[in-house]
Amino acid sequence: METSIYVATSGQLALQRRLDTIANNVANATTPGFRAENVTFQTVLSQTSRSSVAYSGTGESTLSRQSGAIVQTGNALDVAIRGDAFLSINGANGPVYTRDGRMRISTNGDLENMNGQQVLDQSGGPIQINPARGAVQISRDGTISQNGQRVGRLGLFQIPANAKLIRHEGAAVVPDTPAEPVVDFVSTGFAQGYIEQANVNPVMEMTRLISVTRAFEAMTAAGEQSDRKLSDAIKALGSGR
Repeated sequence: METSIYVATSGQLALQRRLDTIANNVANATTPGFRAENVTFQTVLSQTSRSSVAYSGTGESTLSRQSGAIVQTGNALDVAIRGDAFLSINGANGPVYTRDGRMRISTNGDLENMNGQQVLDQSGGPIQINPARGAVQISRDGTISQNGQRVGRLGLFQIPANAKLIRHEGAAVVPDTPAEPVVDFVSTGFAQGYIEQANVNPVMEMTRLISVTRAFEAMTAAGEQSDRKLSDAIKALGSGR
């Protein structure tokens, strides 16, 4: 059985997924709080022939938890998160988590993100802000104050290190295990007037893009060569030579 064509095709499929991932990372390099995605290549062994044949699996996707650069905006409703933790946002099917700390106040007084989703407190409830009460101050532990009076508290949550993060709308993620409220703000907390940029390294991603593109072209050439050999063999057998 001719397996080289199938091996080359499996390699192309794996590389195509990697290309799509890199392209998405580059496209979101300026999205605040965006988490870069990586794909781990896998080898799949087939025992259908007399000898083992190694095919390329599509691999497993993971999201990087490395922090992005923190930049100052001066906006009182912008917050950057220091440490490995996330804001909680009210998604369509429950809470989702993000490092994008850009917020605004809706016409109803809800504190929301730039997509119009409610930002949640530690108990998972919405936060109400009355602009008429004065300027908003946000402390390291997320306490929101106006004119020295506490009016709410931003929820800050930690996701277990072994949890799988699933990409959601924008820069948000959904973990496969429950997130827990942060109780220790010594190494984790908020910085008001700042936002975190994407943790994508554009130069590294472009280098990977070139490398994967070249590998894809090599796989294509290998597949075409195997196809020609098979075609020549069939012609030779058909002619009786």
